Amino acid sequence: MSTTPPRMNAAEAAYRTIRAKIVSGELAEGERLTEKRLSKDLGLSRTPIREAVGRLILEGFVERQSGYTTRVARFPEDEIAQVFEIRGVLEAYSARRAARHARPDDIAEMREVYAVMAANSPPRSEAAYQVLTEANERFHKIILRAAQSPKLTALMTMALDVGMVVRTYRIFTEADLTRSLHHHGELIDAIAARAPDWAESVMRAHLLAGAARVAEHTGDIGQKTPPPDVKAAE
Repeated sequence: MSTTPPRMNAAEAAYRTIRAKIVSGELAEGERLTEKRLSKDLGLSRTPIREAVGRLILEGFVERQSGYTTRVARFPEDEIAQVFEIRGVLEAYSARRAARHARPDDIAEMREVYAVMAANSPPRSEAAYQVLTEANERFHKIILRAAQSPKLTALMTMALDVGMVVRTYRIFTEADLTRSLHHHGELIDAIAARAPDWAESVMRAHLLAGAARVAEHTGDIGQKTPPPDVKAAE
């Protein structure tokens, strides 16, 4: 029998359900969220709903406005571009450090998550898409953890908006997702080979490809300045 309090199980269920509705677009950007409505829709009490919404606010999926009003977060185009530029610097450095500091169990976990991604890419159903996006998020978190840098982790936490990243992932085409999967596999190879330059370059290419898709999607097809080289920061 599980020793986890039922309320915590309900909060996790509420979090996953609301997050999935936001990612799929069922809950649109700017849409108002109320505990009463969510409680009724999900068949849960307000306490786990409140916990789930609080977690989604921290991750950037939901924003709290004046008073107690909460809405699905809006992602302005210029902010999306900034997020990819920031990721280009921080995650390239993260991959570089991971190639030097990753433990065998980190690499083994990357391979496990990659297998899940490969089995669901390209996604043929909403459920497969949800599995793929969660696996992608987990994969990048493993690399960050493997970098073994509390300062880098703090910077990533402050600078990146998980909700924005997950939502933009949805605009990728089948070709984009195939390329992304290849990048993830090559990142594992580079990190396992203890090749910092290789790992950094693959992560940089991975994020530049994502940025290009976002730019095309938003109509911003101007030339973007590539992220600066981070070797000197190591």
